[in-house]
Formats: sequence, C-alpha cells, structure tokens
Amino acid sequence: MERTIFSDEHNDFRQMVRDFLEKEAVPHHPEWEKQGHVSREIWQAAGKTGLLGMDVPEEYGGGGTPDLRFQWIVTEEVARAGTSGLGFTLHNDVIAPYLIELADDEQKQRWLPRFCTGEMITAIAMTEPGTGSDLQGIQTRAVRDGDEWVINGQKTFITNGIMSDLVIVVCKTDADAGAHGFSLIVVERDTPGFERGRNLEKIGMSAQDTAELSFTDVRVPATNLLGEEGKGFIYLMQNLPRERLSIAVGAIAGAEKVLEETITYVKERTAFGKPLAKLQTVRFSTAEMATKLAVTRTFVDRCITELGEGKLGPADASMAKYWSSETAKEVIDSCLQLHGGYGYMKEYPVAKAYLDTRVQTIYGGTTEIMKEIIGRVVLG
Repeated sequence: MERTIFSDEHNDFRQMVRDFLEKEAVPHHPEWEKQGHVSREIWQAAGKTGLLGMDVPEEYGGGGTPDLRFQWIVTEEVARAGTSGLGFTLHNDVIAPYLIELADDEQKQRWLPRFCTGEMITAIAMTEPGTGSDLQGIQTRAVRDGDEWVINGQKTFITNGIMSDLVIVVCKTDADAGAHGFSLIVVERDTPGFERGRNLEKIGMSAQDTAELSFTDVRVPATNLLGEEGKGFIYLMQNLPRERLSIAVGAIAGAEKVLEETITYVKERTAFGKPLAKLQTVRFSTAEMATKLAVTRTFVDRCITELGEGKLGPADASMAKYWSSETAKEVIDSCLQLHGGYGYMKEYPVAKAYLDTRVQTIYGGTTEIMKEIIGRVVLG
C-alpha cells in the first residue's frame, strides 16, 4: 500500500537523507564497527546537512519545524541503511524534547546551537546496574550543596556513552518522596568525577558506543537542573511514548529493507534447478512476512500521526514498540533462514541485521514491560 502520511516535500527530504547516508556513512561503517564508535565528523556532517535538531527553534540553530515526520524519515533511513552506529535517533527523537521543552532560555542558548551542528553529542543516563526497566529503583543521588548539585552513582548501557558531550542524568534528589523524588540534571564532558567505563562489547550494533558511566562527587552548577526539581519521573513518563515510537519506526523500516533484500536473493538463488522463489515453502514464508510488515506498518504510521497531533498515549506507544520490535525480530530471523548458510555469514546484510535488531525488544523498555503497561490500561 502507498503510504499517505508523507508529502512530496517529505519524499524529497527522504531522498536527500538516503543519499547522505550512502555517501557519508555506509562506506565507513565497517571501520566504525571495528573501532566501536562512529566519527565526530559524521555528526558534524549531519548537522551541516540539517539532519539534527529539526524541531529545534530556528533562533537556536535548528530547523524550526514542529513536523516530526522529518525526524521519523531520518530514523527510518538510518535503519534501512544498516548504519546502526549512528546515534542520531537518540539525539533527535529522545534528547531533543527534553531540551526544547524543559530547558530555560540560558540553557537553550548554551546547549541547543551545538546540538544542531553536531558539535555536541548527547545521551540520557537512566539505566543502572541493578535497575534495568525499573526506573523507580534508580539509586544515583544528587544532593544540593549551595549553588551546586553533587552527584554520586553509576549508570550502564548508555547509548552514545563514550562520545557524548552532554548527558541528562536521572538522579534521586529526595529519597523519601518516591516517584516525586527524581530530577534531571545535566552533566557535561570533562566535569571532575565524571568517568566513562569501558565501551561495552555487544553482540550487535558494534559501531554504537554503549558505555558504563560513573559519578563520584560530581559537582555541577545548580543551573544544570533540567526542568523542576522532583519532576524527573513525570518528565520521563511524558517523553517515553515518543522514544518507544522511535524504536518502532526504526524496527519496521529495518525489517522492510531486509525483506526487500531477501526477495531479491530468493529470486536469484537456485536450488534443485530452479530459483528458491519457485518453492512453495519460500512463497508461503515470504507471504507471511510481507503481511506482518504491511499490517504493522499501517499501525505505526497511524501512531506517527497520533503523536504529531499530541494524541499518542502510553498504551498505544507500548503496543507499537512491542509489536514492531517482536515482528522485526521474527521477520529478520525468517529472512536469515531463507539465506541458508550464507545468512550466517557476517558479510551478508541479513546477518548484521539479525544481530543489530535483537536489542530492540529490550531497550526502551522490554517487551514484558510493554505488555504490563498495555495490560494496566486495558484492564483499568
């Protein structure tokens, strides 16, 4: 089916993003995977091309458009290109709303221009070694001391963790206030006591730097508080639907690309004297995958529209994240099977996609957490 949520302007932008990635990212990605992170040059190139901070107001150097479809196009094309090391999705889809909606004028002047040029790479530090998806179990503490916050604690599995210049740290600022005792505090690169651990070795997404972070008596100005004290958990809950939809958007786009490549493969690959595509089992498998992706795509596109209209709720976002990530996992696994032994070889894109995709049912809230959220809403 033709997608109806994009205009000609969006389609022209998509082609520009696709050309940018093919020229600036795809040729370098194998080397980035070996070194465990992308280059700073690709971030700055993306900034010059207008791929960062598209919804940031123009006065701060952004694109100034509230139309999030441009950002979803970047997310889709990064997934389709297999350039999983690029942290643009986190930067645009997750961090941007915190800075745009919560930062005061001074903070915006200080951070947003470099956010948009790619000179400042961002991250958000939620997960801790002992918490996982249980955000209320966060133990990192921030204590007010005069005109400063003093932070102590550890974070793990932080995307852009090694390269980030600005990290939004979820801290407990009132141990007795429960969900109302959390705040968001910004820590910048080279702040004394802020250290990055090892670049974690993952089974996939090898070019995406994912790190452990530690905070030992880290002192930051009181002016680095993002939003209001004690409202951190509320802010997280407000922004998680957009983050989860972002994962869904990338998951479905990546799976669609792998299926396209697999269809080409089974048409060209022969067995028993004829193309694999002539075998009934291959046709049935392809039919199942195409149907799953088509149905999922329809729902995700509807969620994109709902979010743009300010209507997307936690349950629908969780449905999109859960269903898209699980469907992508199943489809890419089936595509690998159709490649036979070649599918297990890393030089084939399907093998890389298989490894990169597996985490999508885990990060941003596991599938089990998504089902819990949906169940609570459905059952009341």
